[in-house]
Amino acid sequence: MAMAIGSPDGDGEDEVNSTINTTPLVDVMLVLLIIFLITVPVVTHTIPVKLPSERNQLFKTHIEDIDLSVNKDGEIFWGQKQLADNNELLEKLKKVSVLVPQPEVHIRGDQNARYEFVGKVILTAQRAGIAKVGFVLEPPARH
Repeated sequence: MAMAIGSPDGDGEDEVNSTINTTPLVDVMLVLLIIFLITVPVVTHTIPVKLPSERNQLFKTHIEDIDLSVNKDGEIFWGQKQLADNNELLEKLKKVSVLVPQPEVHIRGDQNARYEFVGKVILTAQRAGIAKVGFVLEPPARH
């Protein structure tokens, strides 16, 4: 078997091509363009929902509402009177939970209080049968 290496005078040899073949680049760019054309409308179209806006309503208090405060040390206050512990709070809340209409409990938790202290007050209100428990917060500053 013989192998053809080329003519000895060099007439049939390919010359070195020094240009860049742009066909694969164009193919890749077209594929990326098609992918972006398909995915962009899916990303930009969302379900139209009306998001809630911040509103500052006046705090309406009723005389029968109960204000509880928890300071950073975990001490519980009923109005201005300090309570000894959660058991005393439970007994007082049981007495008011049978009233009709049942009063709301508003909890003012110190910003530096551990969640455990406020959580125990919420659990005590739940155990006493209080239906409405709310938090009193300071509104965010307007910029």
